Amino acid sequence: MPTVPVEVRPTARYIRDRLRDIRATDPELARRLQCLQRFSRTVRTNVVFLTKACNIRCEGCWYFGHQMDQGVTEVSGEGGQDTADAFARQLADSGISHAMLLGGEPTLVPDRIRAFTRHIEYVTVVTNGLRPLPRDEGFERVNIAVSVFGGGPLDDQLRGIRPNGTRFSGLFDSALSNYRDDPRAVFIYALSEDGTDYIEKTVHRIHDNGNQVTFSFYSAYGTDTPLPPESDRRDALLAEALRVRQQYPGTVASHPYYIRTAITGRSHWAEFGYDVCATVSERYPAHADRLANGNPVLPGFAAYRPDLETVQFCCTSGDCGGCRDSQAVQSWLLVSLPYFLDSPARLREWVELAECFYRQYYWSPYHPGAA
Repeated sequence: MPTVPVEVRPTARYIRDRLRDIRATDPELARRLQCLQRFSRTVRTNVVFLTKACNIRCEGCWYFGHQMDQGVTEVSGEGGQDTADAFARQLADSGISHAMLLGGEPTLVPDRIRAFTRHIEYVTVVTNGLRPLPRDEGFERVNIAVSVFGGGPLDDQLRGIRPNGTRFSGLFDSALSNYRDDPRAVFIYALSEDGTDYIEKTVHRIHDNGNQVTFSFYSAYGTDTPLPPESDRRDALLAEALRVRQQYPGTVASHPYYIRTAITGRSHWAEFGYDVCATVSERYPAHADRLANGNPVLPGFAAYRPDLETVQFCCTSGDCGGCRDSQAVQSWLLVSLPYFLDSPARLREWVELAECFYRQYYWSPYHPGAA
C-alpha cells in the first residue's frame, strides 16, 4: 500500500475548502460528520492504572512484562478511597469526561471504580473477565472491555496462569458467563497469527453471548515485533479477520479500515508509530519534541500510575517498537480527519470508522443499545 509521508500535511485552507465542498454535495454525509464532531468534543480521555494487583499473569502482558507494577506506591485502604474520589473530582474539574481504568485488574478494587463513576461522565473498565462487575451499585453506565488473547485454546494457554504460576482453564468461559447479555460489555479480542483458525468460532461465541467484540493485534507471543509487511501469515490473518467481520457485522464493532491498519501498521498516508501516536501523555517531559512535530494528540491526554499522581509515558508500556494497541491506533485514525478529505468516498470511510469506534462504548449514542 503506497503511503504519503506524514510531513505532507493538508493545509488549513485545503481542509476548509474540502469540507465546504462535501457539505454542498453530500448533505447527509455532512450531517453525520457534524454529529460525530459534536459528540467527540464531549469526550476527553485520561487513562488511569487503578491497581497493581491482578488475579492472573498473562503471557505477553506488557504491564508486568515491563515492570510497570514497580517503583510506585498504590493507594490503598480507606485513605485510598478518599484519594481516588478526590483524584476523580480533580480530573472532572479539569475537563476530563472519560476515564479508562486499567490495572492490574480494576474489578479487584470496585470502590475505586465507583469513585470515578461519581464524578466522571464516561467510565470504561478494562478487565480480564474473571470477576463480574455488578449491574447496579453505581456501575449501571460503565463500559466494560473484556480481554481475549488469541482465541480458542490459545486464550487459556496465554492467560490461564495464576500469580503463583499454576495454570487453570476456562477463563474465556468464565468471562462469557459473567457478562452474558450484558450490553455494557465488549470483548477486546487480541488477534494473533497463531490463532487465525480460531477467529470465527471465538466471535460466534461472543455473538451468541449477546455481546460486541472489537479486534486488536499482537504478534506471536515471545517475539519482539509484529509480522513484517510481506508475511503470508499476516495476510491470512487479515483476510480472515475481514471475512469474519463481514459475516458478523452486528457483533464486530471494528471497521475494516481500522482492522487493516491494526494488522499492517499502515494507513493510506503513513505508518503508525511514536511520531504520530495520539495517546502520549502531554505532561510527560520526554514528549517535548513529539508534541512539537505538528502531529495531533488527544487534547489533555494523560496516563496515571496507581499512586494516582505519577504521569506515565503513554496509554500502554512506552515500548513503541511494533506497538499496535487498539486504542492508540484508533485514536490516531480519529484525529487524522484531514487525510480523509480527498474525496466524499474517503470521508465516508472516516465517518463510518468513527461511528464504529464509538459503537463499542455503552455510554455512547452510537452504541446499539442507545436510546
